[in-house]
Amino acid sequence: MKIILTHEVTGLGAAGDVVDVKDGYARNYLIPRKFAIRWTKGGEKDVEQIRRARKIHEIQTIEQANQIKAQLEGVKVRLAVRSGDAGRLFGSVTPADVASAIKAAGGPEVDKRRIELGAPIKTLGAHATSVRLHPEVAAKVSIEVVAA
Repeated sequence: MKIILTHEVTGLGAAGDVVDVKDGYARNYLIPRKFAIRWTKGGEKDVEQIRRARKIHEIQTIEQANQIKAQLEGVKVRLAVRSGDAGRLFGSVTPADVASAIKAAGGPEVDKRRIELGAPIKTLGAHATSVRLHPEVAAKVSIEVVAA
């Protein structure tokens, strides 16, 4: 099935790309979650609008990405969450939680979809995450999860 991506999907493409995927993947995952729309001749006009919006929000150059990377790696991020006696969290830390903690710590605003957690964070302590700023630039951010 031919679809138009409305958001960046890791391993598939960026917003505004027209890609071919299996029917079930598009019908059951991408379209219901609003990551993509069906490709039509009329939808081809939407591609240009999506690409223009992407260019506005996208980091334009590698130099700009490196500046933001330096800011991110210099920020000390502490995230206070509820936890049990043994240091296990009630739930887990999400990329949205990490993005808001970075902003609260004085760092630049980061899109939650660009934050990559290796595994779900379910314990207190120091954890490392990666933020994809540009296809060639990724920032390593260390997060200290503390009990609230």
